[in-house]
Amino acid sequence: MTLVLTILTLTLSNLNAAYVLKESKRAKSSIDRMPKHSVADMKRIPQDPAFYAKQIKPFSKSHQKNLDKKYNKRYFKPWDLSTISISEKDFGWETRFVRRKPIYRENGRVIPASIYEGWIRNANMSKLNSKKYKAITVRRTDVKALPTTNTFYRDPKRTGEGFPFDYNQNSAHHINVPLFVSHFSKDKHWAFVRGSYAFGWVKAKDIALVSKDFRKKFRNGSYAMTIKDNLRLYDEKKKAVSFVKLGALFPLSGDKKHYLVAKRNAKGQARIEKVSVLNPKVIAKKPLAFNAKNVALLAREFYGEPYGWGGRNECRDCSATTRDFLGVFGIFLRRNSSKQAKDGNAIYIKGLKKSAKKKKIIQEAEPFRSLLYVPGHIVLYLGQHKGEPVIMHTYWGIRKNDGSKLVTGRTIITSTEPGKERRDVKEKSKLINTFKTIVNF
Repeated sequence: MTLVLTILTLTLSNLNAAYVLKESKRAKSSIDRMPKHSVADMKRIPQDPAFYAKQIKPFSKSHQKNLDKKYNKRYFKPWDLSTISISEKDFGWETRFVRRKPIYRENGRVIPASIYEGWIRNANMSKLNSKKYKAITVRRTDVKALPTTNTFYRDPKRTGEGFPFDYNQNSAHHINVPLFVSHFSKDKHWAFVRGSYAFGWVKAKDIALVSKDFRKKFRNGSYAMTIKDNLRLYDEKKKAVSFVKLGALFPLSGDKKHYLVAKRNAKGQARIEKVSVLNPKVIAKKPLAFNAKNVALLAREFYGEPYGWGGRNECRDCSATTRDFLGVFGIFLRRNSSKQAKDGNAIYIKGLKKSAKKKKIIQEAEPFRSLLYVPGHIVLYLGQHKGEPVIMHTYWGIRKNDGSKLVTGRTIITSTEPGKERRDVKEKSKLINTFKTIVNF
């Protein structure tokens, strides 16, 4: 099935819904002023994903349908929870983090204990699981480690610390994400929630509580996903409601011409609104057919996007890129690289020599639906070029011999040895030497 057949046909004549989804642009920010160095790979190997898309092996329809069924179950799981459960390792990490060593503002000044202890008190964690509400995001929203808009860093003077590595930026939820609400902060401005792939603090005004009737109508089993990046949703007054990234889920309306979105009323409760789309090519029924045309089309949307730690500044980090790309095809991934490495079928390649590891990747990894994992980073395998594995990844930078990094700061296409032409690149830190796992779906 081609993209043309999978996209939902929508003409201007039936644009009568209250909300409208339109093409837009991401506002420029400090993220765009980061260094963006290039390496030889970015000139020597093809940079168009379409070149590698010819190497894919399509899913069987039954396998993709099964993956998508699992995706939907995991996406809506927060509405099935009766309590929020967090592992001992993960629970309270943010409190331990800020108390263990000094934390800093972006300008390099130390944040005093009187400030961060106030954030911790506001978190009100003694009230964990005291509310147990079901909710939904009504706009794209940041997920914070502590209930504050303040940023905090380790020492900005050290390599790999400081901007953009804001440790209060845990993740970002798309619009229409089901949530389980544990409780609220003492100041009532924040809700502690678990979504399908991340937990943390979100602004209370960015969510709405859902009734059983709402959940039944919204969880209708027929879903679409945005396949164009950096869209914007407008209400009936032409006011911007939310920024919408590629990978946001919208249930189909019963008339099959519109989509559904959650709107927050004055009492903080959710109601359903219909959404029209001016350009039907920005959204498609899920799961999108896994074919050469579609994988190339989607991959191009990510290419060149600035590195956005935890979804900061309306951008993505490495795991958000892989999550949103594969999600459209019905593959569910969690928030960070270590968890994503466990979301598929793992083939361990740690300890292999460089040449053997490359050979194993080419033999075992599937173009555009396999990931390669090293602790702290995850990449999408695209295929091979002249016997070399090629990857697409949202990459902060390449480790150099002096411990610093050559900052690439965006989503790039490289070999598994980006920067291999440079004498100052640390051999042991090259991706090919550190990859531990092939993750297949």
